Amino acid sequence: MRSRSIFIQVLIISLFIIIAAFSRLIPHEMNLTPVGAIALFGGAYLGMNWKSFFIPLAAIFASDLLLNNYVYAQPGAEFQLFYDGALWVYFTYGLIVLLGAFWLKKVTIFRVVTGSLGAAVIFFLVTNFACWPGTTYTPDMKGLMDCYIAGIPFFRGTLMGDLIFSGILFGAYSFIQHKYFNSLKSAERIETV
Repeated sequence: MRSRSIFIQVLIISLFIIIAAFSRLIPHEMNLTPVGAIALFGGAYLGMNWKSFFIPLAAIFASDLLLNNYVYAQPGAEFQLFYDGALWVYFTYGLIVLLGAFWLKKVTIFRVVTGSLGAAVIFFLVTNFACWPGTTYTPDMKGLMDCYIAGIPFFRGTLMGDLIFSGILFGAYSFIQHKYFNSLKSAERIETV
């Protein structure tokens, strides 16, 4: 019975992640997406194992394929498996999974909010650092700071997306936990008596 309960939990978490990833296909404000929340949620609830990385990153990758090849693709463009800078972006998602796994071992409203803020900051710092070399910015500290300043308008959407979607994912899962899993635990106790 315990393994069935764990399987159902992983299934529900995976379903939440997949739905959130494909919500990116709905028109939205720039960077106001669930990707940071997905990585944070996966890390928090799937623990430190392959599932916490694979499930969120695979869902994001699948939605990236649809976005890059159908939604944003120009007519006649070749199929795009990865976009420029994808390695840095996915590395950032991996860092956010780690943040979720360590910071959200105990899920509280405070930890979800601060984890969401941390996810947005990690994404901003790493991806802007990654786009700095080889662009129009000078290869010095001033160029790096110029790159970060140019990224500030995008940070607002990232921060709002992480906060909003974390609230939705963690809130909805908490609701289901209390409604479904508490009754399942009670049934398990009754069966063992």
